[in-house]
Amino acid sequence: MPALKPTGRAGTIVWLGHVPNRASALRSIALETAELTFSGLAGEDHGGLTRPSCSRVVAQYPRGTEIRNTRQITLVSEEDLAAIASGIGVRTFDPAWLGANVVVSGLPDFSHIPPSSRLQAPSGATVTVDMQNRPCSLPVEEIEADAPGHGAAFRAAAKGRRGVTAWVEREGRFRIGDSLSLHIPDQRPWSPLPDVRAG
Repeated sequence: MPALKPTGRAGTIVWLGHVPNRASALRSIALETAELTFSGLAGEDHGGLTRPSCSRVVAQYPRGTEIRNTRQITLVSEEDLAAIASGIGVRTFDPAWLGANVVVSGLPDFSHIPPSSRLQAPSGATVTVDMQNRPCSLPVEEIEADAPGHGAAFRAAAKGRRGVTAWVEREGRFRIGDSLSLHIPDQRPWSPLPDVRAG
């Protein structure tokens, strides 16, 4: 029996970008197509098979420990970006401010799709969702550069809307306008989860 279940739901890629040099700036540069390899998105500074651990996994590893890179790509939904824009008081939210790689439209509650879900393009290129991304203060500087006075509200507005991180499971190409089909793990939620989260 397959472990992954096609949902019959799909989103559309409406924006692509890459961060060529994170040390210089978080801001993404827009792309028409993105080549996905096992190391991540070509030209993306967050790519690589491994990465140094960060604050998100400090309970598991000392900061800077070399670990598998499950954060090669960041995806966010057009709908969540619209909600963030409303929350910070701007007309539109530029995904480049986040250093985003892929913006998807049409998948509801996108930032909460289950970990280990797959998003598959017509080329066969497939990414595996690691987990929900968390808003941080890094985009504030990019927002302030284009929309002064609006950056401070970002973290609160982006809570639960920051999209997901993912890694490449199958190489291929993403194009603007591609349909990304959603496949989810065929298992029920872990029963102790509410107690663990409450503790």
